[in-house]
Amino acid sequence: MRALAIHAGPAALRHVQQHGLLPQHIGVIPAAAGGPKGLMLLRMDQFLFGDWLTRSSQPVHLVGASIGAWRMATACLPDAVSAFQLLEHNYIHEEFKTRNDGRRKRLPPPAEVSAAFARNLQQFYGGRVEQVLAHPRYRLHVVAARGRRLLARERAGRSHLGYLAAYGSNAWSRNSLSHWLDRVVFSSPRPPAGDISPMPFDAGDFRTHQVELTQANFMPALQASGSIPFVLEAVHDIPGAPAGAYWDGGITDYHLHLRYLKGQSPVQPAGDGTASIVLYPHFQQAVVPGWLDKSLRWRHASTDALDHMLLLAPNPEWVRQLPNGKLPDRNDFRRYIDDHAGRVRVWSQAVAASQQLVEEFAEWLEHPDPARIQPL
Repeated sequence: MRALAIHAGPAALRHVQQHGLLPQHIGVIPAAAGGPKGLMLLRMDQFLFGDWLTRSSQPVHLVGASIGAWRMATACLPDAVSAFQLLEHNYIHEEFKTRNDGRRKRLPPPAEVSAAFARNLQQFYGGRVEQVLAHPRYRLHVVAARGRRLLARERAGRSHLGYLAAYGSNAWSRNSLSHWLDRVVFSSPRPPAGDISPMPFDAGDFRTHQVELTQANFMPALQASGSIPFVLEAVHDIPGAPAGAYWDGGITDYHLHLRYLKGQSPVQPAGDGTASIVLYPHFQQAVVPGWLDKSLRWRHASTDALDHMLLLAPNPEWVRQLPNGKLPDRNDFRRYIDDHAGRVRVWSQAVAASQQLVEEFAEWLEHPDPARIQPL
C-alpha cells in the first residue's frame, strides 16, 4: 500500500505538469501545529533540509506554529539532520511526572509542563540561536497568538471565560475571533544583519503584528508558539513584541491556511521574493484555519489561498495500519499514563514507518507524475 498521498492546488498542479518539481521551485514550507502528529514529518524534514533543498540556493520562507515552529527552527541549524534526529528522540522519550489524586493519575499542572518545555528549548538551542537567525537561505517565521480583552493576561477563571467567548465568536465568523486574539509573527532578519524578512503571505485576513526574531525573544517566542491553553502557561510580555499573554500559534493558525504570495517566476525566483511552490509536508489533507475550527467541518475545505500549494500527507488507509490505527497524538499521554515504555514503543514504530513517506516522495521526484496528484 502506498503511504504517501500528494495533493495540490490548481496552480501547483499546472506547475508540475509544465516544469516537474525541482528544489529551486520551492519558496515556502509551512509546518503545522498538532503536537505529536508532527513526529511523523521529522523524517521528511531530514530529507528535505539535509538533502533535496541543498541542491538549490534560493531563499526559502519557513512558517511554523507550535511543534511546526520547533521543526522549522531546527531546519535552520547547520547540522539539521542530526538536530532533527535529536528532536525526534527527545520528543518521543519525554516523560512527565504524574500525580495521584487518590482516584487516578493526572498529568502535571501547566506550570510544570511549561518549566520542562523551557528547559528543553534551552538545552536544544542554548548557544545556537544566532546560527538559526543567521541562516543564509532560510527565513524563519514563528507564529504565536496574543490575547486581547479577557485573554490579555492569563488568570484563573478569566482565561476560561475568554476562550469560551473566543470559541463562540469564532463559530459565528473567523473574523470575530480577532476580538479576542491577534496573530503575531516573529520573523528572522535577512542576512547579513539586514532588516526583518517580509512575510510570505498576505496577512490582511486577520489582525497581525510582525516582530523581529532576535536573541532576546527567540526562546519566549518559540515557547509561546507551543503553549497550548490550560496545558501550558501563557508567555507574557515577549521582548520587542506588544505587551500581553501569548499562546500557541495554532489557536489562530492551526494548519497555516494563509494567503501565500505568488513567486515572481515558477522556475527562477528573483530577489528575496519566494519561488512559486508552497511545499507542505502535513499529517492530513485538510488545511484547517484555526484550532477552534477543528469541529467546524465546513472550514476544512481548500480555498484559492492554497492554489500554489503542493501538500504531502499520509494515505488515511496506510495510517490505519499504524499502531492503534492512528498517528501519535496528545491523547497518548493519557492513554499511556501508566506505561511510558508502551508510548515510546508505539511512537517509535509509527515514526520508523514514516520513512516510507520519504522514500515514496524521493521516488516521485525522480519522475514527477501529475497523475499521482489529487486536488486539495
